[in-house]
Amino acid sequence: MKRFNWINIRLIVMFFVVIFLFSFTSKRSEKRKLTKCTITFVEDNSPFVKQETVNKLLIENNQLVTSIEKEDLDLNKLEKSLNAQDMIEKSDVFVSIDGVLKAIVKQKTPIARIFENGNSFYIDYKGDSMSLSTNFTARVPLVSGKINKNNNEDLAALFRLIYDDSFLKKNIIGIQILSNGSLKMHNRNFDYQIDFGTLTNVEQKFKNYKAFFQKAVLDSSLYKYKKIDLRFTEQVVCTK
Repeated sequence: MKRFNWINIRLIVMFFVVIFLFSFTSKRSEKRKLTKCTITFVEDNSPFVKQETVNKLLIENNQLVTSIEKEDLDLNKLEKSLNAQDMIEKSDVFVSIDGVLKAIVKQKTPIARIFENGNSFYIDYKGDSMSLSTNFTARVPLVSGKINKNNNEDLAALFRLIYDDSFLKKNIIGIQILSNGSLKMHNRNFDYQIDFGTLTNVEQKFKNYKAFFQKAVLDSSLYKYKKIDLRFTEQVVCTK
């Protein structure tokens, strides 16, 4: 029994020593000042947001990063500040063990550029609007016409389909939205106009267009056409 009590006492003492050392170490760590700040952009080699912009949001009041103590940082507030930026989809802000303030930033992905009533903006992959960047211009289809609550989801799905398809992404450079809801498209390397029709049977129309293009490019007949009509899902009608 005595041996059992002595073992228990030692365990209790060791437990409190560990708690004390942990608290002491944590307190010292909180008092440590930051050593530097690093910013990493995820999955994108062409940042729409400048590193300087992100850095200013992380380091408020233009302080030197080495003058800031870890305990003075509100990481949740910093993340919310970054995520509120129009070109940022998500961010993760944390401090490493060696005192480095790190921000991992995922930018929004623009998939179309809209020209409407004298204004210009991007549509991102989720279908939300996104401001233009002074730092980089995305190579996405240029879209003119009216986007409203009745067609925005279908148009966003169309833009995503083009963006995710290597052939369409390379070839479709312009889309015109007509007042009746029909679409006209323009190819990068040829002068013909694509009469796409309404936003119905979209995948089948693109499938027909790709099959037609692959066949016509072999005999060099693409240069002869002025219009490619995809409105009829069973066939492609060409006009010279």
